[in-house]
Amino acid sequence: MGVLIVAGTVTLALLLVQRVGGAASSGRWEVALGQPEGTRITGLAASEGGIGLLLARPDGERVVVVDPKRGRVIGEIRPGH
Repeated sequence: MGVLIVAGTVTLALLLVQRVGGAASSGRWEVALGQPEGTRITGLAASEGGIGLLLARPDGERVVVVDPKRGRVIGEIRPGH
């Protein structure tokens, strides 16, 4: 009887972790940056608010900030002239 209680508790805990973790536990996402042909990612920095990608474009460098939870570009930093 004790074994069944332990097994049921472990199963319940695993199901809760899977459902709460859901999409975040997959560890994979894709995002379209919408950059011109020939653009390369030359740097990467992560923070709580987003992931910064340093891009080398044919017309110059810029930083694009991506929201990792939604997989969308949320900002862009261009050098001033």
